[in-house]
Amino acid sequence: MNYPGNIKKEYKKIVTHSNRGMGLEELINQSNLYYLEEDIAVIYKKPTPITIVDASFDSHGRVITKAYFKEPSTLDYNGIYKGKYIDFDAKETQNKTSFPLSNLHDHQYEHIKKVIAHGGISFLIISMNGIVYYLDGYDIIEFINNNDRKSIPYSYIQEKGYVIDKKIRPRLDYIKVIDKIYFKGD
Repeated sequence: MNYPGNIKKEYKKIVTHSNRGMGLEELINQSNLYYLEEDIAVIYKKPTPITIVDASFDSHGRVITKAYFKEPSTLDYNGIYKGKYIDFDAKETQNKTSFPLSNLHDHQYEHIKKVIAHGGISFLIISMNGIVYYLDGYDIIEFINNNDRKSIPYSYIQEKGYVIDKKIRPRLDYIKVIDKIYFKGD
């Protein structure tokens, strides 16, 4: 691009993958706050368990200078809705044709199976191709048990998943999908 005085400037877009899921997580956090304020559900984001190795103090208080993850975290969100335990994770992918299963760790998959086995509701909220989907734990288990693929095709997510519309309040009404699947008669 040439500016006045024939000064040439080139801009290089810096691509970063840090905080990739923060946009989706923020929408979910706002939705959870709405559900809590309206007494619809009690769902929270779980903190990642860490062990602090070293800390110092500055003008703002205690600062963690060295820490490590205590154990692999399960899914990011849990709570209760209509007497049912809810457990889910938020996932985003830039892949247009499939959801890489490398985004779902083995311990998370095992956790989904255990939650369902004990009568809870477990699922993923996946942001893909500019659309947010609810993919139920049963469908995740069915796909993984019946396929050798390393990714879930976008067509499977479109077929089995539910589109979660972005709104004002709540931002992502995933409870509406849970009602449709689990509480049809209510």
